[in-house]
Amino acid sequence: MTVTTPERLCDDRASGDYPPDLYDFVGIATGVNGFASVTDAHVAQFHAQGYLVVENAFSAQEVQDGLDGLIHLLSGAMEERGFRNVQYEQASTGVAVEELPPAQKQDYVRKFMWFVDHDDRLYNLAHHPQLLTLVQRLIDEPPVLFQDMALLKPPRMGREKPWHQDHAYFQLELEARVVGCWIALDEATTANGCMVIAPGSHRKGPMAHFQRRDWQICDTDVDTSRALAAPLKPGGLLIFQSLLHHGTPPNGTSLRRRALQFHYRPQSAPPTSQEKRLAIFGGEGLGAQC
Repeated sequence: MTVTTPERLCDDRASGDYPPDLYDFVGIATGVNGFASVTDAHVAQFHAQGYLVVENAFSAQEVQDGLDGLIHLLSGAMEERGFRNVQYEQASTGVAVEELPPAQKQDYVRKFMWFVDHDDRLYNLAHHPQLLTLVQRLIDEPPVLFQDMALLKPPRMGREKPWHQDHAYFQLELEARVVGCWIALDEATTANGCMVIAPGSHRKGPMAHFQRRDWQICDTDVDTSRALAAPLKPGGLLIFQSLLHHGTPPNGTSLRRRALQFHYRPQSAPPTSQEKRLAIFGGEGLGAQC
């Protein structure tokens, strides 16, 4: 049975072809084992390369808590408290997703947003003491969580996230030391859509972004000559600077690839306007071409 559900929030980004080598990589990003293993040298690497991988950052129970929290949100139990921030893949159009149990419904979901205040398990992960301690070491200031997302690449339909810089999405001054924390809830592999990053690219400064298949760096401006894939086991963490170039290819496998992503800013970082943000990152407004 198929239905039309105009109230459902679906991914509205354009799909389309992209160069076949867009997510090529020359190596694998490696890191440290657990938060306790992060040294000052690793912090220096983060500043120089723009990223840090922490394997086994979260326990199996914490990973399960994250998954259970997302399923709970899909059950509709929190709708009366205002949670409706679930975005579905375009491929869900015409499917009676609302009639499915949460465990099946998740395989049509692209993204959750703004959920930490609706589930204690997800709140606890976003405010994990060791995570916050590491973020503070990286930004030299108490961190403030300002964005929470869960990023799902459903089996066989999870589309790409084109190359971009996260700061291009934020109404924050360019100088703000923003970090993203990407937590694998499933094994993220080179086949099912793990992160691909360009080490050191954050030092190039802001790049013009265009509304093409997403709000993205132009494909022709992407340099994969030093790109690394960042596969992670469940509980693994990729923490990265907001100007680091990164993207994820689609998931063409039968495996789920679910992840949490939290963004933190320094306590003192002032907000800015959309006009100022687009004056820095908005390609068309800058007269750039793609």
